[in-house]
Amino acid sequence: MASGQGRRRKRRAAGAEQERRAQAMRTRVQLLLELTARNDTYRKGLLAAASGLSAQEAVILADLERNGLQVPQLHDVLCGGHVLVDDPQLYESWRFPEVSHPRMSSHHRDIDKSLYPDIGLRGNVVREKLHGRTANGTWLQLEKTPAAFGKRKLPSLNDLRHLMDYVVYRITRSNVGPWGVSRVTERRPMYLSPAIAVPTALTPPVSRSLAAALRRIAADDDTASASADLALRFPPPIPADPSDELGETLPGRAGRGLFGNSQVWISEAPLPPAARVLSAPGEQPPLGTRWIEEDQ
Repeated sequence: MASGQGRRRKRRAAGAEQERRAQAMRTRVQLLLELTARNDTYRKGLLAAASGLSAQEAVILADLERNGLQVPQLHDVLCGGHVLVDDPQLYESWRFPEVSHPRMSSHHRDIDKSLYPDIGLRGNVVREKLHGRTANGTWLQLEKTPAAFGKRKLPSLNDLRHLMDYVVYRITRSNVGPWGVSRVTERRPMYLSPAIAVPTALTPPVSRSLAAALRRIAADDDTASASADLALRFPPPIPADPSDELGETLPGRAGRGLFGNSQVWISEAPLPPAARVLSAPGEQPPLGTRWIEEDQ
């Protein structure tokens, strides 16, 4: 009896933790949508759908972010972009027994579908999420209309709508997603964390040319952040071969990160006294003179 109560408490605690993560992700997704909506457009209703993001949808979006998804890329994902992630474990992580269902699709036909069937999931934001295995990872694509073609089953209205989306794809060569269309197709997919980094040595001429370019960039950066006199008097330390620093890595997912190539706007007006001085400096005041702002 006591062991049964303990298991129920653990299940309730796990459910509460999952809901807490889902709520945090809902808030984060709404922020991301507002950021991407500055430059990109979606079909109506996305922000309202984001408020009802399910726990399973939150897990999927969080996993994409963890694997390097950036803000501008989120637009293509929500518009049906085909995503490849170099993480085969996601195939199992995105199989939720309570809501996932097997699906049929024509994606990645080189994979044994009897061993790794494609998996669907329906939600407010993803509409119809479809994912499966690749040779070295997991693929994912969001669809506007779910389809349930299968043996001994008559086509439904959703199946016919899915066929219409396929016709749009054939004409425009763009995937039809839940919130728009995307040119990121299976033939031109989006890669997250691609395993393409191969260490290799540089030839001496290339190394010398790269080192010279890096020294020039470092010098230009220094003169841009300080006056020319100070830059000449206090030059920054430059390593003998600056190209050595290119191979250094930082712990964790260091780098550009989620907001790496987002567009950032900064607008600020100068203070009135500074604006007057910059526009009409005139003669320099005597040493020790105090600046007093005139009454407006």
